[in-house]
Amino acid sequence: MLTARPHLSNRTAALFLALLAFFAALCLIPGLLEAQQPPETLPLTQVRPGMQGYAYTIFAGDQIEKFDLEVIGVLDNFLGPKQSIILVQLKGPKVEHTGVVAGMSGSPVYLDGKLAGALSLKLGIFTKEPIAGVTPIQDVLNPPPSAAAEIPSQQFGVSASASVGAMLPTGSALEPIETPLVFSGFQPATLQQFASQIQGYGLVATQGGTTAPSPQDGHLVAGDMAGMVLVQGDASINSACTVTAVEADRVFLCGHPFLNLGDVQLPMARSRVVMTLSSDLASTKIVNVAGSIGTITSDHLTAVTGKLGAPPTMIPLDLSLKASNSEKKLHFEIVNHPKLTPLLVALTTFNGLTQNPVYGESTTLHLTGEIRLQGHPAVEIENTFAPGDTLSPDGFPIALTMQNVFSRLFSNTFEPAKVEGISLHVESVPGRKSFTIESAWLEKGEAAPGETLRVRVLVRPYRGPPQIEETTVRVPEQATRGTTLRVLVSDGDLLNRASRGFAFAGVGGGPAGLDQLISLLNRERRNDRLYVGLFLPAPTLLWDDKELPNIPLSQINIVDGRPAPGSVQVLRESLASEASIPLGGPVSGVISLNLQIR
Repeated sequence: MLTARPHLSNRTAALFLALLAFFAALCLIPGLLEAQQPPETLPLTQVRPGMQGYAYTIFAGDQIEKFDLEVIGVLDNFLGPKQSIILVQLKGPKVEHTGVVAGMSGSPVYLDGKLAGALSLKLGIFTKEPIAGVTPIQDVLNPPPSAAAEIPSQQFGVSASASVGAMLPTGSALEPIETPLVFSGFQPATLQQFASQIQGYGLVATQGGTTAPSPQDGHLVAGDMAGMVLVQGDASINSACTVTAVEADRVFLCGHPFLNLGDVQLPMARSRVVMTLSSDLASTKIVNVAGSIGTITSDHLTAVTGKLGAPPTMIPLDLSLKASNSEKKLHFEIVNHPKLTPLLVALTTFNGLTQNPVYGESTTLHLTGEIRLQGHPAVEIENTFAPGDTLSPDGFPIALTMQNVFSRLFSNTFEPAKVEGISLHVESVPGRKSFTIESAWLEKGEAAPGETLRVRVLVRPYRGPPQIEETTVRVPEQATRGTTLRVLVSDGDLLNRASRGFAFAGVGGGPAGLDQLISLLNRERRNDRLYVGLFLPAPTLLWDDKELPNIPLSQINIVDGRPAPGSVQVLRESLASEASIPLGGPVSGVISLNLQIR
C-alpha cells in the first residue's frame, strides 16, 4: 500500500519561513514578550543586594531601550508600614550620562529575568552615581488599601539607619521621579503666573507638543510611555511616565502617584518621546502627546493604573475674544475633577486670552459667559476688568475670577457639580476705563415715607475729569417716622457684602443646595456699575439663599432657637431698595449717607 508523503509547495514554504522570521523579530523587541502574557514576577523576599538586573525605557522616538542595574539593598517600611523600596544603581553609558530622568518613573525592572518592580524614586541632585528606588511589583499590581491615603510630603527622607545600611551619605533623600507636566501651546510667561500653584501639586512643568493619533497608540508594552490628559484642544496639558506592565486591558504605570487622587476618571493617552534632555540638575524627557487610548482609573501611592478603551467625557470650553473688528475663537476640553478643574480652567482661559494676536495689554476687558450644569440652571458670568499699575497681565484677573467660581461650585457640600460646558466671551476695549467714588449727596437730608429722592455721586475716571452721576431712591411706605435710614453709595462688591453678610464671603450662613448656590452666584452684583442702596434699621434674616427683610424679632428668636439653626444669619439692617448706574468700567469706593424720616 502506498501512502502519500506530505510536501510543501514553494509558496507555502515561503510563507512558513516568513512567519518564522516574524516571530524571531518579535523576540528581539525588548519587553514585548513580557507584555504579551502576564509576566513572571519576583517576590520582594527574594531580592538580595548585589543582584544584577535590567530595566526598559525610551530615550527617543518609540525605541524601547534596555539599561543595566544592580541592587544595593531593600529599605523596609520606607514609604510607610509594609511599603518597602528596592534601592538600585543604574549602569550603562546613557543612564550614567543622564542620571535618573523625569518621565522614567514606571520603567519595568527585571531581576533574574522576572519582573521585580517599577522605577519610582531618585536619590538627590548633582549626585555622581545614578541611584534610584524601585517600587516592588506586588505593590504596583495590587496596591494595598493604605495606598489611597494622602502622602504627607512630596519628598521622602532616608532614615539614618537606612543611610548607614545602604552606605548613603547622611542627609540624602529619595524623592519621586518627577512626572513631567507637558504644556503644548503655552508660553513660559503664562506658566509663571501659576508657578506657585503648579509647584504646590508637586509637578514639573515642561514644554512639549502634540502628534497625530495613530491606530497603534493603544498597543502598549512594558517600557512604552503613556500618561494622563488634563487639557486638550487648541492647547493641551498632559503628564507622561513609563508603562510598567500591561495585563489584558489593564495598564500599570509610573510606580508612584501622579497626584494621589485615589479613584479617578481621567483620559489616558499615548506619549511619544522626542528626546531626552540631559542635565546635572534635572534630566527630563521631551514628549509629544498622541491619541487617547483609555481611562486612568486610579492614582495611588504605589502606581497609576488605567484601562484601555474609550476615554471619559471632558468639559468643553469655548473661548472667543473680540477686539476692534477682529475676533478669535478657541476650543478646549478639560477634565472634570474637583481638585484640578478650577486651576485648569483658570490656566487655560488665561493662556487662550493672552497668547492670542487679538489680545493686547492696557485694554479694558468685558467678560460674559455661562457655565452649563447637568440638571441645574446655568451660572451666568459678567464682569469688567481694567488694566492695573502692576506688572501682572491685564487678563490675569479674568483667570482668577473663573478659578473662584469653579472653586465655589466644586467645593459645595451638596452634590457633585456635573459641568456640561463653558462658554466665555471677552470683548477688549482700548484704554483703561475705571472709576473711583469720591463723594455723594442727597437732594435733601430728610424725606417722608413713600417719597423719591435724587442722589448725586461724584466719580473720577482714571486720568480724566470728575463727572456727576445721578439716580433716585424711594423711601418705603413702611418707614417709621423719626428714624434714620442709611444710603450706601458703593461698588458692587461692598453692596454684596452689606446685603449678604458672611454668606457672600463664604463663611457661616450660606446656601443649602447647589441650586441655591447658583442662585446666589447669579445675584451677585457686577463690578462695572455704581450702586445706591437704601437700608432700614430693621433686621434681615438670611436663610440659605433667601433674604427675609424687616422680619419681626419674635420670629427671629423662634428660628434662631432651633436645635440646628443651619445656614441662618441675621443682619442688623434690611436693604429696602437699590438703584444702579452702568459706567462701562470697574467701580471702587464707598460713601455712607444718613436720611432722616420726618
